Amino acid sequence: MKNFGYTIQRDQSIDIDQNDRRIVNYLLSLEPSFNLCLGCGSCTGTCTAGHFVDFNIRRVHTLLRRGESKQLKTEMKKCMFCGKCQLVCPRGVNLRNLIITIQRAIEQIG
Repeated sequence: MKNFGYTIQRDQSIDIDQNDRRIVNYLLSLEPSFNLCLGCGSCTGTCTAGHFVDFNIRRVHTLLRRGESKQLKTEMKKCMFCGKCQLVCPRGVNLRNLIITIQRAIEQIG
């Protein structure tokens, strides 16, 4: 076959159905306000940890919804529990309790 100088990239789609969604289901049972989040980014914009390390609460939200628990473990270690995210949330999501519950769920569920 002739080499034209390019290669075909492998598919980068994520099969969410294969991921473990136990953590997000556990979270929704304990903190139903998580369903109110619409991903506006106010929490990320005021995050104290986000100024010092690569922490993004919206990324945590996305990882939870996708069921990607391996990346979630490393991301949750970066939170400083300052509570600014909860103060600016326009939907009133209890983010401090959510973060504590996520860490508890990671320890229990894995």
